[in-house]
Amino acid sequence: MATVVVIIIVIIMRNNTISPEFETRVEHAVDYFMQGYGCCQSVVAAFADLYGLDHQLALKIAVGFGGGVGRMRMMCGAVSGIVMLVGLEEGQTDGADREGKSHCYMIVQQLLEESKLQNGSIICAEILGLNGHDKAANSYVASERTAEYYKKRPCVAKVESAARIFAEYLTNKKGKH
Repeated sequence: MATVVVIIIVIIMRNNTISPEFETRVEHAVDYFMQGYGCCQSVVAAFADLYGLDHQLALKIAVGFGGGVGRMRMMCGAVSGIVMLVGLEEGQTDGADREGKSHCYMIVQQLLEESKLQNGSIICAEILGLNGHDKAANSYVASERTAEYYKKRPCVAKVESAARIFAEYLTNKKGKH
């Protein structure tokens, strides 16, 4: 049954357009990335104000998730941004609230499944190795952002995808209320 729900939500998400406000947020996420911010930072910062989260604080809490968590090439930083934003939107604050926690987990799983469908994986190392892109090595040293960097990496497209997936989720949610 859960698989059917995920498939239905994915189909619904693919058929929706987002509002101009959310389209602007997607553009901001891409702009942040092009300014040198990490993938997770870019996605989270584009929506942070919706949750009363200060821009600087959003950048700080999201920085460690870049490069697949600390540049270890695990879960894609843009995808981690989705997870953080779902927590801000749907997260429970009562430790005993299993239903609230389960609801949040369900939304995370649905949106990450959509990301996986769109991008082939949610794992940074795998994404970097897809479609002829160079698989980047693990290192704590941040890459210099040059024209060559942007040519070799699919990351800006993944930032846009993650921001759009979250924007579509918010659009769908608002349409139901």
